[in-house]
Amino acid sequence: MAACPTGCAPAARFCQKLNRLKTLDEDMMATSLKRCLSTLDLTLMGVGGMVGSGLYVLTGTVAKEIVGPAIIISFIFAGFASLLAAFCYAEFGARIPKTGSAYMFTYVSVGEIWAFLIGWNVILENMIGGAATARAWSGYLDSIFNHAIQNYTETHIMQWNVPFLAHYPDILAAGILLFAMFFISFGVQVSSYLNHIFSTISMVVIAFILIFGFVLAEPANWSPKEGGFAPFGLSGILAGSATCFYAFVGFDVIASSSEEAKNPQKAIPIATAISLGLAAAAYILVSTVLTLMVPWHSLDPNSALADAFFRRGYSWAGIIVAVGSICGMNTVLLCNLFSLPRTVYAMAEDGLFFHIFARVNPVTKVPVIAILVFGTLMAIMALIFDLEALVQFLSIGTLLAYTFVAASIIVLRFQPEKAGKLKQYESFSDKLQLVERQRTSERHGAGQLKAFWEPYLGRMLRDFEPGEVVAFCVLILIVSSVSFCAVLVFGNGQLYLPLWSYALLLVIFGLQIFVGRFPQVINIFTAQVPLVPLTPAASILINVFLMMKLSFLTWIRFTVWIAIGLCVYFGYGIWHSKEGLRELQPKDMAARYVVLPSGSLVETVQSVQPEGQYKPPVHPGN
Repeated sequence: MAACPTGCAPAARFCQKLNRLKTLDEDMMATSLKRCLSTLDLTLMGVGGMVGSGLYVLTGTVAKEIVGPAIIISFIFAGFASLLAAFCYAEFGARIPKTGSAYMFTYVSVGEIWAFLIGWNVILENMIGGAATARAWSGYLDSIFNHAIQNYTETHIMQWNVPFLAHYPDILAAGILLFAMFFISFGVQVSSYLNHIFSTISMVVIAFILIFGFVLAEPANWSPKEGGFAPFGLSGILAGSATCFYAFVGFDVIASSSEEAKNPQKAIPIATAISLGLAAAAYILVSTVLTLMVPWHSLDPNSALADAFFRRGYSWAGIIVAVGSICGMNTVLLCNLFSLPRTVYAMAEDGLFFHIFARVNPVTKVPVIAILVFGTLMAIMALIFDLEALVQFLSIGTLLAYTFVAASIIVLRFQPEKAGKLKQYESFSDKLQLVERQRTSERHGAGQLKAFWEPYLGRMLRDFEPGEVVAFCVLILIVSSVSFCAVLVFGNGQLYLPLWSYALLLVIFGLQIFVGRFPQVINIFTAQVPLVPLTPAASILINVFLMMKLSFLTWIRFTVWIAIGLCVYFGYGIWHSKEGLRELQPKDMAARYVVLPSGSLVETVQSVQPEGQYKPPVHPGN
């Protein structure tokens, strides 16, 4: 790109600082954490992160209040949307086996400030997810004992009437979080063993629900007499899909565990695919059984499955379901407490968050300080906040992370591979082959136009660095997705758009296929997202659409949280960033071989510069 005028140089340097990328180590398998998780461990973590309170609480609530028996279709749509996001997470987790999940993926491909904001939202997502699950766990157990715990707390301890807060402090929810935090701090293997136990019990109970539930099924509960299969129509199915989508958000715990996996290139994609498939099958089949056992309009939203068996006269089966629900919610708690401190650790390790959270216990090999501090904060949230207020704020951070990960996949796939250590070549013929390969890659490398398009677009795009046009197209894709979804959600009645604007919007959106005219980086050693850029583009569109469906109050809370995050970044992170400190260090010297205009091969010595900077080589003898 052409150099900017002198007046805008400070602004350009500031923007470069905000958008600098993370430099990965030569050996990405090196870590201060303990690599001990197998494919089975990761799979059960993924299942545990998804199959919990959503299965035992969400199904009854959505079926009764939003969609009816057509919740089955809602879960199919939600599972498909989650699958698109899971593809992106699986590729990143295999290619970059580092903890931090969406934060790390964004830092490697998009830029520092965006990575910080994504990490900041992932922290909030995990804190709210854990607190909400603990409140659901407490409420479910309390309902089994006819709300004796709530009545005792309100009568003998305290209660309050404060907006956005619960009516009484949920001591049981806070206590279970502190108890789980205690076990998590003993190391990843202890967490994995606990997750194995609870996940196994939960899956056995789910199998029992399906077998016994289909025996008790009555097709008449889907008849027009009971309201039919889809009493709320297509709008109800779509609204149900937006809610059911959040049942699958736990699969990112697998990517968060990639730095502790034995073989992440193989284990991450396999575990993601199997766990998402099992979770989707469980949600679809259980919702089918639930709406066939009892009429959908008579479901108990707080404990639908257990109540369905009680009402059919099998109280002992309801107790089994209650045990399974407690175990399922325990797995979700463990996964949230597992993911949260690792995201904090990754940000602190990069210098963007307070360094104390990067300390790893030498015995247990886990970030104990991050676990204790943020586990305690999660318990405090569960103690004082209402479940509904927590759930409303959970979704937006998740969707934003999914959107950035999908965009990062497109950017990374069309970026030229970064060179690592300079290789020592044994012979002169090796050097000549290296030069020839560099000449070829410079003409048609990743992120540059394919040969077919050079006569038409080469002159217009010749001043752009490899991958810059792709990044610009991704930006247009996101903007056009926001515009398109705004039209779909709010309609012409509120936006007052002329007819030609719809056609222009569709043309702009369709032009993003232009990204496919660039060569991609193909890595045969790791799993890759199929049909790039179409698959991540579809994921971006769905995520933006679901974000548009959120309430105005949720967006206000999100804006406040982002403002707090920006204060942390500009007050601490930008000054302690390891990438920023690396730029200030003396440059290393490296020997390279270049081809002079005469065609001869000459060894040169030059300092290795940060990306975007260049100094002319110094020839020996000058």
